[in-house]
Amino acid sequence: MKQERILIAGIPSIIYGEKSDKAYLFVHGQNGNKEEAESFAGIVSESGWQVLSIDLPEHGERKNETGRFYPWMIVPELQKTADYMNSRWKRMALRATSIGAWFSMLAFQDKHIEKSLFVSPILDMVHLIENMMQWAGVTKDELEAKKIIPTNFGQTLSWEYYLYAKQNPVPVWDSDTKVLYGSKDNLTERYIVDGFVEHFHCGLTVMENGEHWFHDKDQLAFLNKWEQENC
Repeated sequence: MKQERILIAGIPSIIYGEKSDKAYLFVHGQNGNKEEAESFAGIVSESGWQVLSIDLPEHGERKNETGRFYPWMIVPELQKTADYMNSRWKRMALRATSIGAWFSMLAFQDKHIEKSLFVSPILDMVHLIENMMQWAGVTKDELEAKKIIPTNFGQTLSWEYYLYAKQNPVPVWDSDTKVLYGSKDNLTERYIVDGFVEHFHCGLTVMENGEHWFHDKDQLAFLNKWEQENC
């Protein structure tokens, strides 16, 4: 498939597919990279869509960056990316994974996104952080006092991040959105997904025994089929 590697405001990016007037923005999740979009691009190219995929801070070609995988750093980058897309394409859609969906909703509340495909989206960051605090046995008072607390499950709790999530809800999301969710997702409870879907009038597909990370053969086949049916 045709690829064009570019920089958008210094952000390493790839454009997949033949020239078109419409494009998806692919936003990966934690531990992902822009190259993940290639499979999705192969699917949507059949319908004439290009795909723009970017590396978020501390990921892909940006792994050497530090202290930048935060929403207050990422949201402005996504907004600059959307501005670039609006200057190049007439129609914009979104394909986002996990925390990438949350970043995208923060960034694009006032943008016209024709349609959105969310895979295992993080939909309530405040609740997730509070869950992680419980898993780590950390109280709000302790986090406020220490500001930063590493955990034994690989995540670092941040008081600043927690306050940002509380102060920046997503009250508006007008994009025509479809959600893919695994019934064994360990980060987002089903009732949160159901509430989001009902509130924003989204479509929901649940893979029984699917996990937060769609990675094995059966899960990837399910994901690809879902993308084909909804793109």
